[in-house]
Amino acid sequence: MNQEQFKNTVFIHKDKLFRFAKRILIDDDEAFDAVQNVMMRLWQLKDQLLQYKNMEAFCMQSVKNEALNRLKREKVRADFVEQHQVVAMTEHTVGNTKEIILEMINSLPEKQRLVMHLRDVEDYDIDEIGEVLEMGESAVRVNLMRARQKVKEQLTKLFDYETTRIYSDKK
Repeated sequence: MNQEQFKNTVFIHKDKLFRFAKRILIDDDEAFDAVQNVMMRLWQLKDQLLQYKNMEAFCMQSVKNEALNRLKREKVRADFVEQHQVVAMTEHTVGNTKEIILEMINSLPEKQRLVMHLRDVEDYDIDEIGEVLEMGESAVRVNLMRARQKVKEQLTKLFDYETTRIYSDKK
């Protein structure tokens, strides 16, 4: 595989890879470094890459593994936990719905968070998600359903609370 082929088959996925790594690692710099490391490793293995049928899935899987390895490091793990502690929903206003939903997604268990990101943000098909995360199709569907259900329950509680608070303030 020459440089042009590599550019057209692997490097074109760098933006998706970055977003996926950022979803796992949260930190932009860590995500950038993870993607860069994967790209360097893939370049070193460029002649062996032609054997993979779905290059995008292979790249996503590589980034997932790199990101998860980075999470194992103590400093990153501490930052991850600190950034994703459950935020008191009462401090937010209903106008911050997007940030609230992202916080809710980030507080989900890892598999549910990744499945929801790939399906609802990256718009992957169920079978592609299964391939990237090395899960069966039914497991992907179950994790997606549970993730959406948890976010829906949390949003319902928040909006019920906000509605109660708004009407009680008017009295």
